Amino acid sequence: MPPAASRRTALRLLAGTTVAGAVTGTGGRAHAAGAGAGGDGRTDAVGGGAGADGRADAGGDRVDDLVARLTLAEKTSLLHGAPDPAPLGQAGHLPGVPRLGIPPLRLADGPAGVRVTAAATALPAPVLLAAAFDPDLARRYGEVIGREGRALGQDVLLSPMVNLIRTPYAGRNFETFAEDPLLAADLVAAEITGIQREGLVATVKHFALNNQEKDRETVDVRVDERTLREVYLPAFEAAVTARTGAVMAAYNKVGGTHAGEYADLLTGVLRDDWGFDGLVMSDWSATHSTARALAAGLDLEMPDGRHYGDALLTAVRDGTVPEQHVDRAVRRVLTVMDRFGLLGPTPPPRPARNAAAGAAVAREVAEAGATLLRNEHGTLPLTPGRTVAVIGPTGARPLVGGGGSAHVVPDRAAAPVDTIGARAARVTYALGEDIYGKRLPAAALTPALDTESRHVPAGRTWTYDGTLTVPEDDEWTLLLHYSADPAHRPEVRLDDANLFPPAPGYTEHFPGGLLTTAPDGLAVRRRALRLGAGRHRLRITAAGGERGQTFRLRHLTGATRAADVTEAVRAARAADDVVLFAYEDATEGQDRATLALPGGQNRLIEAVTRANPRTTVVLNTSAAVLMPWLAATGAVLQMYYPGQEGAAATAAVLYGECDPGGRLTQTFPAADDRHPVAGDPRRYPGVAGTEEYREGVHIGHRWYDAHGVRPLFPFGHGLSYTSFAYTDPVARPAPGGGLDVALTVRNTGRRDGVTVAQVYLGPSPDLPLDQPVRALAGYRRLALRAGERRRVTVRVSARTLSCWDVRRHDWVLGTGRRAVWIGASAADLRLRTNADVGALA
Repeated sequence: MPPAASRRTALRLLAGTTVAGAVTGTGGRAHAAGAGAGGDGRTDAVGGGAGADGRADAGGDRVDDLVARLTLAEKTSLLHGAPDPAPLGQAGHLPGVPRLGIPPLRLADGPAGVRVTAAATALPAPVLLAAAFDPDLARRYGEVIGREGRALGQDVLLSPMVNLIRTPYAGRNFETFAEDPLLAADLVAAEITGIQREGLVATVKHFALNNQEKDRETVDVRVDERTLREVYLPAFEAAVTARTGAVMAAYNKVGGTHAGEYADLLTGVLRDDWGFDGLVMSDWSATHSTARALAAGLDLEMPDGRHYGDALLTAVRDGTVPEQHVDRAVRRVLTVMDRFGLLGPTPPPRPARNAAAGAAVAREVAEAGATLLRNEHGTLPLTPGRTVAVIGPTGARPLVGGGGSAHVVPDRAAAPVDTIGARAARVTYALGEDIYGKRLPAAALTPALDTESRHVPAGRTWTYDGTLTVPEDDEWTLLLHYSADPAHRPEVRLDDANLFPPAPGYTEHFPGGLLTTAPDGLAVRRRALRLGAGRHRLRITAAGGERGQTFRLRHLTGATRAADVTEAVRAARAADDVVLFAYEDATEGQDRATLALPGGQNRLIEAVTRANPRTTVVLNTSAAVLMPWLAATGAVLQMYYPGQEGAAATAAVLYGECDPGGRLTQTFPAADDRHPVAGDPRRYPGVAGTEEYREGVHIGHRWYDAHGVRPLFPFGHGLSYTSFAYTDPVARPAPGGGLDVALTVRNTGRRDGVTVAQVYLGPSPDLPLDQPVRALAGYRRLALRAGERRRVTVRVSARTLSCWDVRRHDWVLGTGRRAVWIGASAADLRLRTNADVGALA
């Protein structure tokens, strides 16, 4: 058993406060829930490379021999990234040492598929995977990424991301799993198992408390020790239990210290408490020191060697850094390489891609995670042979995935209008909401100019100086499409204002996948402004640079938007059914400013639903959105970012060829001021650089229960095309600790379907702590035929029954008589029983 250790004591200082009240009772260090389905305690075997079982084969001797033979310069070269002489478009490269047979490593992003310049399977976003509540599916999702990563020349995957959905505004919520620590732990362990079975090193990220993009490099997160242990660390611990090869330290600070320099996390918790034996790398350019970071346990600086290159060499030579610290980090890097067979005399061969198999899993995930939020008046499933109007930009241009690190070049991606059209008697399409702009009328410019397609040859500069005539006061959006990198983007000035200056922070580097890339591949920037009637000076300067420059300037106005809505309404009235695709484009590097759909989509949906109440709104969004039009719709289907097979999966669900199998892994708030971080800038986004996780253990659905706030849709919500009855609950002590919660589930409808039985646990009366009203304790995804009945048992682990004791810095069992609820969501609780939790022997 790891020591209760002095390193832990510093964790009490993270929030500057301690949890009130002593924790008493009999506790034990229970095993974290691993890859087992529904938190039932089952775990999968963990692979460790092609043909390996995750254990080094004579690796210790081989690694020790290599460390002894490496020069100091060679050692430091293994501790930082460097440019790849033969890049494949991956995120990073670690040079090897050819004279000793140490190969280079290529590191690729990959939350939803392998991110390189070559085509790969574009899987649904992890948040859609999570909606299936199916760890076995998460394992197979990981296997696709693992195989393709190896096939595409990669060695390390910079994924999965397991930071919880704490704020609905976080820009990368689609890249992670859930707001709930139990569900996140189950899924990350399963996915890592799948990735590493195929021989690719998984990197769990971002350790720890990187739960937003706003000020992510500088924000100082304060959280009390109990909340940290019970809420934000369990998924990372599950990743370690699944033997993840690598951990990525976060950008943010934790209790005043950069995460990449926090020894109590990187060494005390990760290695001393959990026994992690892999390598710890920085997030990109998130290393801030040499001696301090290395001593804290940061082994690898990425993507370059600002602190671990020449600076580290100098520090060792002048005695500032002990060489044993360098040796320790090198040994960790080499040990991981050896574990995955990369140091042996015959490295594992790289497999061929199996695009068909990847596509099959992508579609299965999209169908399994499709979440039906509303279905009134028999709107869904649609009946083949009826006329359908498809409306919305993502009805014709599929929103495959999010931007930034999650972007994948897909093998293919069909348009939903086509997959729906294959089933309808007739399909019509209306844009409804223009996201790329319309051609500027040449007559509006003096001198006349065609701005639709301009090409500037390499080495040349093109300029225009004229006027734009605006017929009436209006809200204009000017859109620039361009081919150059951001540093050479054409300059467009209107009335002396630069319309498209360099974007702050990471916005330039991590563009979104839909709004910032035109169908022909040109980058897109947009600027909304109020223009008065009359003449406005317009100046454009475009440099051809080394490769030449192609660009166009487009516009949108109130008049063009109204015309698009009118066209959509006309199409809706003429059709039997309407499927309206709404979007929200999220990306790394920036948070959302509101939960409202962007642009004029709310007005579009309101107009279309008035014209045809048999309207299904399909949401291609990263996370929760507000729905002021909800009551007027026939149905709402949440598809998030569904990957390359999203159109086929969406059509299959709409037409009832499969049951919508997804359930929400995050609560959807009813308003921007009715969620856990609303109204308190100290909680989000922080004040004066400091952010306080003041909600404590009441994250997500727990907060709504604690405060009696009704959400738009609760955690765990999702409808089926059939109905289910839950009966006969029994909760008994499980062998070896924990509880076994049994129930009978029956499909009471006329169709085959899917339900997710969810078990929630009440507080322990014996622990004088502020505990959740209800916490998710287990779940089971069930596919039942019409009329089928099944008796199932959900295991609740001893760890789930425990709380963190801030005095002992250990887990303590929550004994006593505890309420157990079983339901179809956090708000649809159909059964209740009680369990007597006794002290463990």
